[in-house]
Amino acid sequence: MLRATTAAALVLLSGASLATASEPSVSANGVTLRSVTITYPTSSRDFPGPGADAINANCVTCHSAGMVFVQPPLSKQAWTDEVTKMRKVYGAPVAEADVPEIVDYLAALKPGQ
Repeated sequence: MLRATTAAALVLLSGASLATASEPSVSANGVTLRSVTITYPTSSRDFPGPGADAINANCVTCHSAGMVFVQPPLSKQAWTDEVTKMRKVYGAPVAEADVPEIVDYLAALKPGQ
């Protein structure tokens, strides 16, 4: 019972809502597993301003603007290396033609912007 209570407490603390009786559950050996619906915070915040078209079209698929805005300031070369890594190592579908606009935008960011 302590495990179930702890699990329920963790779910509630995480901001998730527990499944209702109408949602599926499975029981075996005295343990019941129920579906849980979790609502994550959302951010409708796109990258603002001039030069944001390429970064909004390519980067927000994986990265929120809010996450990028709290990164430390990096040089143009460091951002070029990061974007290249995203493309070459992680397979990000970013067109080569969009890289300069993305790098220029990122290099111009100020922390906390």
